Amino acid sequence: MRFQSRIVLSMTVVIMLLFLLPAARAEDLLLRGATILTAANGTIPNGSILIRNGKIAAIGQNVDAPAGTKVLDLTGQFITPGIIDTHAHIALDGDINEVTSPVTAQVDMLDAIVPDAPAIFRAVAGGVTTAKLMHGSANVIGGVCQTVKLKYGRKIENMIIPDAPRQMKWALGENPKRVYGNRSQTPSTRMGVFYVLRDNLNKAKEYQQKWDEYDRKVKNGEKSAEAPKRDLQLENLSKVLKGEIHVDCHCYSASEIVQLMKIIDEYKVKVDVLSHCLEAYKVADEIAKRGVSIATFADWWGYKWEAYDAIPYNAAMCLRQGVNAVIKSDSDDFMRRLYQEAAKTIKYSDVSEQDALRMITLNAAKALGIDKRTGSLEAGKDADLAVFDRHPFDSFSKVVMTLIEGEVYFDITK
Repeated sequence: MRFQSRIVLSMTVVIMLLFLLPAARAEDLLLRGATILTAANGTIPNGSILIRNGKIAAIGQNVDAPAGTKVLDLTGQFITPGIIDTHAHIALDGDINEVTSPVTAQVDMLDAIVPDAPAIFRAVAGGVTTAKLMHGSANVIGGVCQTVKLKYGRKIENMIIPDAPRQMKWALGENPKRVYGNRSQTPSTRMGVFYVLRDNLNKAKEYQQKWDEYDRKVKNGEKSAEAPKRDLQLENLSKVLKGEIHVDCHCYSASEIVQLMKIIDEYKVKVDVLSHCLEAYKVADEIAKRGVSIATFADWWGYKWEAYDAIPYNAAMCLRQGVNAVIKSDSDDFMRRLYQEAAKTIKYSDVSEQDALRMITLNAAKALGIDKRTGSLEAGKDADLAVFDRHPFDSFSKVVMTLIEGEVYFDITK
């Protein structure tokens, strides 16, 4: 029995090591013969993409490759940019809500990422190459999110996108009200939610003023200079006030969206994204005026009172008023088929094929501040792409290969 146990243990270790092995080493590739949906410059029939050192070196109909470059014939297939999910809670080992306080700005999703979580592999199998792993919506002010490349099984530091702006999760409405109101704790109303926001931003402003005064005294050589006590929560919130950390805010109703716009104006915080925002279509002009993106569902509505006025035309209506509109998942199931969710915007709103694709690629990259490196198929950008056996908006299409920075992380034949 002891011998058999050792064999089982050894086999288990070997299997775990196999799963943790990195994907095939990045190599120079020429992808040839596919229909390429660039998300930036239209469609290239019978196109080719040359990948060198993890970047797109050239793209077009007539692309030459150096001798010895590996060639993949993808005739009859379709290539899109890697799909980007701006709102994901996967691979965090269940640690998505630090519900000990309505304000937990001090926590960071970096401390909870599980790089070999099966949900990452399932997402990659759905063509998703990048995701923002984020705090839940139990807290008015949650933790700091992490934008990552979904390099399944790699070390966390290999997944982090170093130049992606950091974003903090905030949440308005029913979620924080329900969590803390049921404990007879502020907030239990929308009024309480906005009080918590203003009160803590004011505290962060005072905290920063103390540090500014300390730095001034040190610079002037004053011996009386005494450093304030370091507070990690207020430190992160002061970075929000300074624009070093941006915000992704969970919200639903038009009234709370307008109130949030007033917070933006009052405190000069950089809100990059409104998540869910199912009534954004009612106040799209206010959102567009401040350059804020929306990340919404294609057709979820009626699942709670905040969603009663949701309509499937939200994304397109906002897009047509100048808002950067994104379709996101908030679900590891939806995440695997975001291309089908994006296709619904064509069904409901007759948006163009390119605009629908951008809602899960280039627009999403803009919402995360990483559009200079990914989100579209252009020379110089990261070689993040998904290969489909049919047009991605065909109901029967499936992903057959996913590459991240030129490495194959999913191959349906294997």
